[in-house]
Amino acid sequence: MDLPEGLDWVRGSSAGRAWLAALPTWLTECAERWSLRVGPPFRQAYASLALPAHLPDGTTAVLKLQYPDEESRHEADALARWDGDAAIRLLAHDPGRRALLLERCQPGTPLHDLPPDRALDVVIGLLPRLWRPAGAPFTPLAQEAAGWINRMPRAWERAGRPYERRLLDAALDLLTGLASSQGEQVLVNQDLHAGNILAADALAADRGPWLAIDPKPLTGEREFSVVPMVRGPELGHSPAAVRHRLHRLSTGLGLDPERVRGWTIGHTLAWSVADDTVFPEKIEVVRWLLDTD
Repeated sequence: MDLPEGLDWVRGSSAGRAWLAALPTWLTECAERWSLRVGPPFRQAYASLALPAHLPDGTTAVLKLQYPDEESRHEADALARWDGDAAIRLLAHDPGRRALLLERCQPGTPLHDLPPDRALDVVIGLLPRLWRPAGAPFTPLAQEAAGWINRMPRAWERAGRPYERRLLDAALDLLTGLASSQGEQVLVNQDLHAGNILAADALAADRGPWLAIDPKPLTGEREFSVVPMVRGPELGHSPAAVRHRLHRLSTGLGLDPERVRGWTIGHTLAWSVADDTVFPEKIEVVRWLLDTD
């Protein structure tokens, strides 16, 4: 199978190799089950195999086979909860194969192709439509934060202490305080960056022109939901750009900027080391936000 280069990392573990070995069979079985014609995989893939597909009536779709991580386990549940409002629509789901059949955004232009402030305007209009009251089966943000707090010191040591201890201590303190003092719990997405919002001009006018894709859902307070957009490099990677996004999104959405800042520091540092791989750009974001004190 011709896999996107972004999926090369899965070969590094036995679980990843087992998933890769199963993909050809699952792809064939899903295509048969849903009577799909599938094309070559999309090349921009890092956590799943996604392929363009056509249904028997000619409808365009996307077949997505997820890598079986915990963060995306409830993607289908989130898409079903939104039911096409501000997000792509789930057409079918095979939980056993972690396979999703999704409508296809067309033209599919990513949000980061817009000038940064116009992109932020889109986010300010989109996010309130995604803030739905939610409980089970979604993981609470407080529970997820407890996991980050537990794992971060060990990951830091294992990776050779790739950043200053002060960053770790600050992130742990912030996460501890924020997790226990949250506001109203709604459905939030811990991966809503500017590459995961696509143009959907061809869909109904009351749903487009921009829709969210690839959610990693949790239930938590609204301030957490803008974290990926604040830290993401797609709309500019500099101290000024990060601080500007924090201010614009907090102001435009009526959020507490200090809580947004705290969640961004904690979550970004938690995601700065994964399986001993260090992401220096995330560590930079944490430094920039801490050094505003």
